[in-house]
Amino acid sequence: MKQLLLLLLIGCAVPMVGTSLAFAQNTRADAVPKLQVQVKRITQESLHMYEIDASGTVQAPLPVVWRILTGYDRMEEFVPDLSLCRVLSRNGNEVIIEQFGTARFLFMSRSIHLIVRATEQPMSSIDVDLISGDMKHYEARWELVPVPETGGTRVVYTGRIMPSFYVPGILGTNLIRGDIERMMGAVLARLDKGIAPRALPSTGTDVARTQAAAAR
Repeated sequence: MKQLLLLLLIGCAVPMVGTSLAFAQNTRADAVPKLQVQVKRITQESLHMYEIDASGTVQAPLPVVWRILTGYDRMEEFVPDLSLCRVLSRNGNEVIIEQFGTARFLFMSRSIHLIVRATEQPMSSIDVDLISGDMKHYEARWELVPVPETGGTRVVYTGRIMPSFYVPGILGTNLIRGDIERMMGAVLARLDKGIAPRALPSTGTDVARTQAAAAR
C-alpha cells in the first residue's frame, strides 16, 4: 500500500575550529527521532478505515523539500512499489495525478490504479483526495515545517484510508504501519539526497589558469 500514499524528495568536511559547534548541532538534531509512525483502526460513518500519523525531520531546507515533493512525475524513482506517477492536468494550485502501483499483503499482491487531486499551499502543505480508483476512501495531507535550529525541515504526513479490498483487522494495522514506515523512510532519504553541496564557483585566478592551460 506504500504507493497509495503519494507525495506522496552529504556530507561535508567541518574545519577543526567548528568541531564543537558542529557536534552541538548534530546532538540537537539526533535528539529528534528521524521517523515516527502511528496507525490505528477507526470507524467513521460506519466505515472501518485506518488513520495515519507520521513525521520525520530532514536536513534539507524547505525550498528543496517542496521542489522534490511536488515533482510528481518523478515519484516512482524513489517511492516503493510505485510504477508510474504522472500529472494529468494542473489548474493553479490544483493538480490531478494518476498513479499505478502494487499493494502487497502477506503472500498476495494486487495492482492498484488511482487518480487523485493534490491541492498545494506553496512551501506549506499538500492536501490529497481521491477522485477514482482502487480505494473506498483516501485522504492525506503533507505539512512542511522549517526547523530554524538546523536549517532543515520537519515533514508531517497524516491521512485516512480504506482499501476497496479486504484487509484483516489488527493484522492490517501492522501491515499498513510497516508500509508507511517504508514509504516515509524512502521519501526522507530522497529529501536528504537533495542537499548535496554545490561546486564552489571558480575564482578569477582559476579562470586565468584554465585559459592559460588551454592556450598551451
